[in-house]
Amino acid sequence: MATIEVQRQILPILDSPNQGARFYNPELPSSEPFVPGHRTCAGCGPSIQYRMTSKAAGDNTILVGPTGCMYVANSSYLCTPYNVPWAHTQIGSAGSFTAGVAAAYEAMIRKGKWKGEFPNIICEAGDGSASDIGLASISGALYRNHDCLIICYDNEQYANTGIQASSRTPYGGMTTFSPPGPLVPEGKKLFPKDLARMMAAGHPHCYVATASVGYPIDLMNKVRKGLNHKGAAYLMVYTPCQKGFVYETPRSIDLGRLVVECGLYPMWEWNPEKRAYDYSFRPASMRPVSEYLKLQGRFGHLHAEHIATLQKFANEQWRMMGVQLPEALIQAADAKNLVNMASAAQAEAVAQTI
Repeated sequence: MATIEVQRQILPILDSPNQGARFYNPELPSSEPFVPGHRTCAGCGPSIQYRMTSKAAGDNTILVGPTGCMYVANSSYLCTPYNVPWAHTQIGSAGSFTAGVAAAYEAMIRKGKWKGEFPNIICEAGDGSASDIGLASISGALYRNHDCLIICYDNEQYANTGIQASSRTPYGGMTTFSPPGPLVPEGKKLFPKDLARMMAAGHPHCYVATASVGYPIDLMNKVRKGLNHKGAAYLMVYTPCQKGFVYETPRSIDLGRLVVECGLYPMWEWNPEKRAYDYSFRPASMRPVSEYLKLQGRFGHLHAEHIATLQKFANEQWRMMGVQLPEALIQAADAKNLVNMASAAQAEAVAQTI
């Protein structure tokens, strides 16, 4: 029997004259593979990302969801927000399950048992699965170059089980596993694992990129680039968690922009053909990390020296991308030029009562 060639979808890139613009709305697809009816928290960053991702992918899509907050919130009480096939797998088997789906469809198409195009196969793993428990299986899927897109929706903690620290939790982040106290006033002492760079360095034949819910067109375009890439692709997306970050519900998109504007979440793409990083994305402005930190209760305990440490980290991220630092950000890396987060909060309360 003759082998049938696998036909893959090619998704058009959305028009975006300025990737870093805060406000830009081109014509978007009308398809809604992820609809209302889920039980996520108000302002949930991962659910915003799910909708953007699935809208970019379209109706001929299969979603894989390893155990995490988006699995629990989206598949209970016999209801589901998915308009496309979705499958749950264990938290440690995100990559192996997704690889199996991709391999099965390729085999069925070649044998004539499945008619039509190869579906867009997307795995949505939280940072607990992608950076910790399921890291090995995801690496295996990328290394074997299965035709799929693996996304880490990065809410920087184990949100499903009560806000524990993950390897993606930032320095100074307060979680139930990293509470601040007299001996460890900063809370979490370690900086986050540079997961996306690990994936690019270890699997240079893959398309790898970072994105944020604060820039939806950039996010959707990177989803489409990953799906158009023949072989494995990996995308890490900043998705704030209202419960763990402790912020005002409407500020999810604001945080998604601020984390990029302050340099704590560099935006880039890895080009597998050129074997090079593309740092061409530029936010509309550059801001000190304190503007990002002060909106979140998880950082409310930080002292001036801790804020300065985070500013130094952010400054190095900018330098890594070849961006010249303004003097204000250089000065902000000196603790003498800063005040404690608690002092800033007290001053703000006084200002509001006058």
